[in-house]
Amino acid sequence: MSSEQTPTTPEITGPRPRRLTYAALLAALEGLALVVGGVWILVLGFTGHPDDRQQAVTGGITLVVLALLPLLAARGLLALRSWARGPAVITQLMALPVAYNLLQADSMAIPGGIALAVVAVASLVLLINPETTRALGIRGPGNAGGTQK
Repeated sequence: MSSEQTPTTPEITGPRPRRLTYAALLAALEGLALVVGGVWILVLGFTGHPDDRQQAVTGGITLVVLALLPLLAARGLLALRSWARGPAVITQLMALPVAYNLLQADSMAIPGGIALAVVAVASLVLLINPETTRALGIRGPGNAGGTQK
């Protein structure tokens, strides 16, 4: 092997595919929503009268930490890093059961569940799109090594 090996990041001629940009924006939106929700729960935990202050603080911190996954994935997708698709897909798969639970509620959570389900499904479609896969330099099974004839 020579020192001039193929770079690990794909070289795209032209602009970043719009589908990839949209997927990154949706992941960033989810991350920002988690941060806002976590900060809101923290503020209510400290200033309001929660049933359990420790539980409110723990829940708020957990949401803020969980926000790192989609935010890092969004940054990686915008930078065309192939590793970023995994965390982005995991985020969407985790969002689907949350959306389902919100849809089961008899409250104002139902519109949130609808929005989350739409964003998660749309993101999954964008992330598994062949154009996105090519842009990230992800090869399918059996295409990992060598050239095929």
